[in-house]
Formats: sequence, C-alpha cells, structure tokens
Amino acid sequence: MQVLFKSRDPQADELRDVAQRRARFVFRRLGWLAPKAIVQLSDVNGPRGGIDKRCQVEIRSGVAGTVVVASVAHDWRTALDNALSRALRFLVRQWRRGNDKRALRPRAITLNPAEEQHG
Repeated sequence: MQVLFKSRDPQADELRDVAQRRARFVFRRLGWLAPKAIVQLSDVNGPRGGIDKRCQVEIRSGVAGTVVVASVAHDWRTALDNALSRALRFLVRQWRRGNDKRALRPRAITLNPAEEQHG
C-alpha cells in the first residue's frame, strides 16, 4: 500500500513515519482493496490550543471510489487513529455490501400463475 503524507505544521511533520506505519498496519489485510492512501495532518487553531489537531485520510479504492474521512482531536495520534478506523470501517462496509450473498440468491420464478394457487 502506498501512503502519502502531507503536512505544513512542523510538529505534525515529525509524525510522518508514525502515520505511514500506522496506515499500513490498519489496512494490512485490505491493501488489495485500497492501494493508495493520503494522510494529511493540520493544526486548525494554530498555537492557540484546544481541540484543533485535524487528520484527513483519503483512500482511493476500486470498490468505494474515493473515500475522505476527517477527524479532530486534542493530539495528533488520536486524530490519526480515529480517522484511520473510520475509513477502515467504511471500506469494510462497502466491500461487504458488494459481496452480500443474499442479494445474489436466485429467486423462484413461476411460469404458470395457476400453479401458484394450487402449489
């Protein structure tokens, strides 16, 4: 899986390796489903503090198209983990929806309406 990292914040730039390793770990079994991910970290309020660490994860998938998930938290790691887990849940849900065996089950078709009343 290819993971691209984008950030303008110098503190977030220190998390480049952590973000790439974490994204590869989260999507380790679904790498075939999502070959490319873009992780963007930004500080919404700047140095003022508060809940302002934003992580945006963009995943390009053949099943779900382009999925963009964002999370805001007190610290970078929490925002990253929340965004990755939400993106993973969405991908798994879309994949299961496409592979639902019940939707593919053939239905019984009657050719003669009179048979339906007696049978």
